[in-house]
Amino acid sequence: MNQRPSGYEPDELPGCSTPRDENTWDVNSLQIEKPFHLDERICLSPHRDFVEWVSGKILIGTASWSDPGFVERWYPKKLPAGDRLPWYAQHFDLVEVNSTFYSVPEPRMVERWCAVTPDEFTFDVKLHQLFSFHSTPAKLLPPDLQRRVETDAKGRVKPTRDIQEALLKAFLRAMAIFRSAGKMGVLLLQLSPAFSPRKHELNELEPLIETLNGYELAIEFRNRNWAIGDQLQSTIDLVRKHGTIFVNVDAPPSEHFTVMRSDVDEVTNSNVAYLRLHGRNAKAYITGKTVAARFDYDYNEKEIAEVAERSRKFAKEARELHVIFNNNNLDYAPRAGLRLRKALGQIVNTPAETLELF
Repeated sequence: MNQRPSGYEPDELPGCSTPRDENTWDVNSLQIEKPFHLDERICLSPHRDFVEWVSGKILIGTASWSDPGFVERWYPKKLPAGDRLPWYAQHFDLVEVNSTFYSVPEPRMVERWCAVTPDEFTFDVKLHQLFSFHSTPAKLLPPDLQRRVETDAKGRVKPTRDIQEALLKAFLRAMAIFRSAGKMGVLLLQLSPAFSPRKHELNELEPLIETLNGYELAIEFRNRNWAIGDQLQSTIDLVRKHGTIFVNVDAPPSEHFTVMRSDVDEVTNSNVAYLRLHGRNAKAYITGKTVAARFDYDYNEKEIAEVAERSRKFAKEARELHVIFNNNNLDYAPRAGLRLRKALGQIVNTPAETLELF
């Protein structure tokens, strides 16, 4: 498995738009077994047995489980690396896998993730950056594709239909392991900020959306101009048309083009709603060079109460709400997640009290 750049998470790597290829996708050429679609059952996992939906289930987690700040400040001292995920799963029932933004996970690794987590645990998985209009170094592809790919002078991939299809097939083979274990949540397409209305069109997303029509797909726009004026309605219409999931955010109070609006609340898929929390530190978000710098924000109790109320509203419109804390400096994200769980009545102990049990 290719190692991600040291000190970086998918959310903060600088990205730029990849060249457009009008014939990038051939949907029919991908022979992908269509999974059991969520609209054919009440809930995301066959292990969950509730029948009627009055208010959706709220799943809370963090963006990754192995950030340096988590290891330093949140996990028990000297906890072996292999024990972190099962320990995390004692506190949360959802995690967003971000390492997949950089590489296709090895099947054996995915099998282990499934084996060490409870039956009802859910993995949301970020799609590889090659699919999200980021400029992608060839070294982040599987070795066999590295040998086949064309690159520019800086070693960046020139995306072609064949390379993208081959990468997607390898990626979905790993996702099939999550599905067979009943732990597959949604696939997250986190678009590059360079994917803008000025340079791109929404229909460029449709080939990938249609190819993944058997999966629940969440789309996070990272260019604010997709959510301004009349463009917002066009954006929501496209996402809703395909039954995909619009990613709502809690972000800093800024009109910078990379900062999405926090006052947009949209549920475009009745199965799943999605909320990602990036913190509210505008200067850090815009200028930070590392994950710890960009998402350096510790939510206070008043703000956690606001997030709880917003979460309850989303849960009235979808069978499940996935809430992901991405304020990944120090142990801010897991502590905020536990405080939100307490605010929603999911747990009784405060984070400090919970940690004392271990």
